[in-house]
Amino acid sequence: MFVIVHGGAGSAPDAPAGRQATLSEAAERARDAATPVEAVRTAVRPLEADPAFNAGVGGAVQSDGVVRTDAGLMTDDGTTGAACAMSHVAHALDVAHVVARETPHVLVAGERAVDLAAASGVETDADLLTDETRTRYEDADPPEGDAGDHLAWVRDHFAGTDTVGAVATDGDRLAAATSTAGRWFALAGRVGDVPQVGAGFYADERGGASATGEGEAIARFGLARRAVDLLDTYGPRQAAREAVAEFEDATGGRAGVIVADHAGHAGGEFNTEAMQTARAGDAD
Repeated sequence: MFVIVHGGAGSAPDAPAGRQATLSEAAERARDAATPVEAVRTAVRPLEADPAFNAGVGGAVQSDGVVRTDAGLMTDDGTTGAACAMSHVAHALDVAHVVARETPHVLVAGERAVDLAAASGVETDADLLTDETRTRYEDADPPEGDAGDHLAWVRDHFAGTDTVGAVATDGDRLAAATSTAGRWFALAGRVGDVPQVGAGFYADERGGASATGEGEAIARFGLARRAVDLLDTYGPRQAAREAVAEFEDATGGRAGVIVADHAGHAGGEFNTEAMQTARAGDAD
């Protein structure tokens, strides 16, 4: 099994060495998975539980003080599942997997996604706030009142780009996945690119990609799908470079992407301050 995993594109982390060690360990564990789907789930799961990453516990807080998680999963045969806007769910990718495996749908949202998670044995009572994130939110003089009051506050505070994701292949099958808690101080209920097919994640017979960065711009551009499209012309490394360059030219946004093909060739590119990745194994 070959696995490449990223910890998000954004500002330079405070403790890069520790984050890199976590990413490397996640990739190594994932290489022993039985299938690419299990490999991406294995790689992403510890990142969703680690406050050093923005994907679950310790994730970005929305305008009402709630952390809401999103994730998407896709395989090369088109099997797809996504879930979004879930409170108290640390492992959003597990819910996306339930959607892909158990339902006829692509995306389930909000309270009903949480209900589906609970019915499927996924934990739905996690405290996603940490002391640090709670303090950061409280120090930002959070808004009261209706959505209009929140929106005025969001315009002055909306920030952040991090998320996490992985692509894995055994040389035959391939899967791509992305998971996030979104962007800091977003309007309550905001959903970005991560659970949108072709934006935050994408896979087909050519390869797979997981994107990270400014979600609104990524969603408008379709970064993950574009990175995979470019595998028609380039290898994964150059495809990632070209995709980010095209994205920046088209949107002026900041993002990163990892790309892999079925042979276990992979690449990553970003135009933010940093994007840490790790890889393990091979596809043979």
